[in-house]
Amino acid sequence: MLIHSLDLSRVYLAGSVKNLFSRSLTALTLVLFIAGCATAPLDFPRDYSEAETDTGNTYLGKEVAEWTGVHPGKSGFYPVINGLDALGARLALIDRAERSIDAQYFLMKPDSAGRLFARKLLEAADRGVRVRLLLDDIFTTVNDDAFVVLNKHPNIELRLFNPIGRDGVYHLNYLGHFKLANRRMHNKSFTVDNQVSIVGGRNIADEYFELLTDTEFVDFDMLAIGPVAAEISIMFDRFWNHKLAVPMEAFETNKKLPDLATARANVDQAAVEAGQSIYGRALESELMRNIVEDQVSLFPADSRVVTDDPDKLLNKVSADQKILLTALASSVDEAESEVVIITPYFIPGKNGVEFWRSITNKGVRVVIITNSLASNNHVPVHSAYARYRRDMISAGVELYEVRVDASKTPESDAKTAYDSLTLHTKAAFIDRRYTLVGSLNLDPRSIDINTEAGVFIDNAELAGGLTDRLLTALPSFAYRVTENEKGKLRWTALVDGEEVVETTEPQTSAWLRFKAFLSRVLPEGQL
Repeated sequence: MLIHSLDLSRVYLAGSVKNLFSRSLTALTLVLFIAGCATAPLDFPRDYSEAETDTGNTYLGKEVAEWTGVHPGKSGFYPVINGLDALGARLALIDRAERSIDAQYFLMKPDSAGRLFARKLLEAADRGVRVRLLLDDIFTTVNDDAFVVLNKHPNIELRLFNPIGRDGVYHLNYLGHFKLANRRMHNKSFTVDNQVSIVGGRNIADEYFELLTDTEFVDFDMLAIGPVAAEISIMFDRFWNHKLAVPMEAFETNKKLPDLATARANVDQAAVEAGQSIYGRALESELMRNIVEDQVSLFPADSRVVTDDPDKLLNKVSADQKILLTALASSVDEAESEVVIITPYFIPGKNGVEFWRSITNKGVRVVIITNSLASNNHVPVHSAYARYRRDMISAGVELYEVRVDASKTPESDAKTAYDSLTLHTKAAFIDRRYTLVGSLNLDPRSIDINTEAGVFIDNAELAGGLTDRLLTALPSFAYRVTENEKGKLRWTALVDGEEVVETTEPQTSAWLRFKAFLSRVLPEGQL
């Protein structure tokens, strides 16, 4: 009995020690978590500013006025498909800027494109151009110190949107304020002298401008002039003056930083070493040569800019917060014959499946083009999408997935072929008349969590030409996903002119398919 009692005492004592240790560890973890959860300085003072409006006497203003004089009340558009064209257009516009540059992006990287972009902005600022640069914080990888120094230029002002607190542990700051930190500004726009804009899916990094040697991001922008540029400027101002747009001064520290002259020299050297040849190539691209030779005819159109409100990030998501999605759904619902959607990340959910079924039930052809597992740079997104493939096919949707090796053709050479291709285009073409170009992906993150923006364009020649070009090339760069007679998925494509049929996820390894399988446990609403 005594021995039994001693044994029980040991068990009780051990349990008490274990519980005490567990409580202490929990308390310590909580203390560390709280200590690491620094808030972002959202209350940092900032000056209110708006887009420059008196820019009619600039070079761009005069050119636009001449064009709009021939096309009164219309805006002008031109599609920018090639990556070097997209970079060249931005750099050429910076070189032409006289009064203002307003740039809004989801991310910027300190790579060749980022350094070259920064260098050209500095040159413009030196000429007296006012530069406002607004970047979402979370995936922008440029060092704060570099931005702080750039922000020292009297004509450059930089703000980070919805920044994560810098004190403490970064990842704990993110998790500690997850409810807000998880909500991001995904908008992209670039406007010079309030006269000419570029909108679309591209950010400021090498992969968006075909500057990587192994991977190509297929993306899409639209060059836009006229009244639409003023609308885009109004959108920019809403985000620029929002309480979540924090001035770069808020991130200054006591650390000794190089002065602006030294920083400029460093930027110049890095840009010359990494980007001088890129600058030349971009300005010599086919589109830029055609612009210089006055061989580009803009498409005149009525248009409207649609953006989610920046307050969307502060509010519980509801139907009235999904402004851009609602506008797209309304346009699709009015379609009479055909809807073609390009979205790199596609998770329709049950409601989405039923929406698309309602469209096809009216006799409207629906074509949706997205990434395959092999080409998708976000495996969890593909895992969530995959569970809806059969439902989408059953709903009458023509479903296509991009081939990861689509850039490798018999006509390609070492300079034009990439090891892998990823679709990053976000666009819609309705009845070969309407075009939507912007930042919206058809997934829960874009729909419910982030802010998005886009431009609706009403021009049949533009939309019809792009639709024809896309659908003609589709079988050679994407797999059509269908079901065989046994209800199994199959992928069909034309590879080097020959029909190829696959019965498993094409061009994937067993390991990649296993990772996709494991990713099914992730919450769909966060993808």
